Amino acid sequence: MDKRHVYLDNNATTRMAPEVVEFMHANDELYANASSMHALGRTSAAAIDWARARIAELIDADKDEVYFNSGASEGNNSVFNIMRDLIDVGSRKNRIIISSVEHPASIETAKYLSSKGYRIDKAPVDRSGILDLGKFESMMGDDVLLVSVMTGNNESGAIMPVKKVSEIARRFGAYVHTDATQAIGKIPVSVKDLDVDYLTMSAHKFYGPKGVGAIYVRRGVPLSPFVHGGHQEGGFRAGTYNNQAIIGMGKAAELAKANQAEERKMLWSLRERLRKGIIEKIDNVVVNGTDDYERELPGTLNVSFPSAEGESILLYLDLAGIEVSTGSACASGSLEPSYVLLAAGLDVELAHGSIRFSLGRYNSVEDVDYTLEVLPGIIGRIRSMSTRKV
Repeated sequence: MDKRHVYLDNNATTRMAPEVVEFMHANDELYANASSMHALGRTSAAAIDWARARIAELIDADKDEVYFNSGASEGNNSVFNIMRDLIDVGSRKNRIIISSVEHPASIETAKYLSSKGYRIDKAPVDRSGILDLGKFESMMGDDVLLVSVMTGNNESGAIMPVKKVSEIARRFGAYVHTDATQAIGKIPVSVKDLDVDYLTMSAHKFYGPKGVGAIYVRRGVPLSPFVHGGHQEGGFRAGTYNNQAIIGMGKAAELAKANQAEERKMLWSLRERLRKGIIEKIDNVVVNGTDDYERELPGTLNVSFPSAEGESILLYLDLAGIEVSTGSACASGSLEPSYVLLAAGLDVELAHGSIRFSLGRYNSVEDVDYTLEVLPGIIGRIRSMSTRKV
């Protein structure tokens, strides 16, 4: 069997689209400081304005509601810091609710705020990893300042009911933030339809460059500086613009909007081919999520293999040229299984034996079929060495 190279870790990051690379190189004269008043500076500023408009179109916003930053991690931190400022000046609303499966950029920021005495509550999810709306609603109160629920989960692929979250939050006068990083370009994301006040995103998750992202801030809601200094981004995010990265993000957004409907169907087809093939070829597997097109991100498939450690599966797949992610955080220096899967009710063994396959624009049927050729033998080999038999 010839060894292929198959990248199935697109939720971690995507390769830049060739069109984005070409566009950035074609505009390499945009080196001038976009804050300068001379001709080259004005040309750079116009290019940044073009990119801002493309991103606004992608999320159904007005371009003056889009602020560039380094990515969703910075964006998530910025939203929580805005809320902290409001609480510190004596707001009668002083509680924040997040889902229990948010990205670490939100979970860790919330944990830090909690350690400083701020009131943070976590809303639970159901067995599919989707926010439990009934329990969430019972947690709401007039003291809630912010609700933060991601649009789509990076590990399970669960699509969250953000629009319904907003409807509930509005009844209590709370602001709503959604981390849409994993959803952008994969499913329709409209800030107007979702009725959110803040939305965060990263370019590298939809085939743009790394180190650049954006935060949507609904006109009229609280906003305080993310970075103090110069006048860039209306004085809210100081620092010389990264022209090339920003225009690359704009091009990626343009492509994402144009290809979204077709790409969603393609990714779902590959995902289902992989899911059905795993179930058919391997005994005793647990799919963490659903097979519901409307409730799952199209390219994400999270599967647990009892009696097979996720890290071992990952390493054997890597030797075969297939890159995936483990549902356990072990590979990143922690011995703890995924808190996302545990929050959905998975036991520790299943969480440790989970693998996330995340498909992207440049994957093919051949990639899926090669994975299905390789994976059964790997699981069988690992299980044969396991002290805990299936």
